[in-house]
Amino acid sequence: MPVTTDIVATYRGPRTVFRRLLDMGENEGRALAILMAGCAVFFVAQWPALSREAHLTDQELNPLLGGSLMAWIFIAPLIFYAIAFVSQFVLRAMGGAVTGFATRLALFWAFLAASPLKLLHGLVAGFIGPGQALTIVGAIWLAVFLWFWVSNLREAGWGAK
Repeated sequence: MPVTTDIVATYRGPRTVFRRLLDMGENEGRALAILMAGCAVFFVAQWPALSREAHLTDQELNPLLGGSLMAWIFIAPLIFYAIAFVSQFVLRAMGGAVTGFATRLALFWAFLAASPLKLLHGLVAGFIGPGQALTIVGAIWLAVFLWFWVSNLREAGWGAK
């Protein structure tokens, strides 16, 4: 299925979509592509807020975009791999039978699947700015991301008897 169809299907049933991704077999290239797609969407989601900041503070937009590009495309993937590595050890300590690949894919897919809400968050940050609306959209994004991540981990074997 196309990624966009899988993202929409994840909002209806995250475990079903993640099971289908796991059944495709271990492919680290696919996992990295999912992570990089999520990072690219998050980079794009920053544009409205960065544009607002540049306008309000009389700065150039390009250096702000360059810093965001460096952060999301080059540094964030390393951080996500570290988070997946730590979460695998935590889950194993809790008695889960989760492989390293499944742990990484669970995190990366949750990140990409929740990215449409991050685009909304970016629009709110750019057009409305800081305030209650931005906090609410950010909280909704976080809740959905955590829901997807926990659902994916449960499907991968965490909590399996």
